[in-house]
Amino acid sequence: MSHRLVTGVFVVVCLLCAQRQLSAQRRVDPRNTYHRVICVVPLEGAGTAADPTRPKYAPWPASQDPYGIIGFYFEPTDDGKSAVVEFIAQNRAALQTILNDKTIQAFEKGVASQAAVDAAIQPFRKDFRLETFGMVMP
Repeated sequence: MSHRLVTGVFVVVCLLCAQRQLSAQRRVDPRNTYHRVICVVPLEGAGTAADPTRPKYAPWPASQDPYGIIGFYFEPTDDGKSAVVEFIAQNRAALQTILNDKTIQAFEKGVASQAAVDAAIQPFRKDFRLETFGMVMP
């Protein structure tokens, strides 16, 4: 075999091995991307089109700031006065106000255990399960 042929075969084998390694990596579940905080906060707003009922800290009107809260998902608590909310941001700093609020208990997704979050939220919403709660962000 010529030196060029051996080198060419070696390069092809290396490329195939690299492709195999890259394709073996799993994708992250979209419900676990970005920085996320789960908490129970009071509902606010008049319930009109101009001032809809929404969770405290939910940006209204919707923020276009990529460094702020970029999304949120909520379900009302059993008493209807508050909401279980997942706030989503590209960076943790956008969620700092929520994390610093001593009047609520906030959990960072991926930091707090699922059991701890479930136990803290279930007194407010009996059927709450962290594994089925949340929003997919593209």
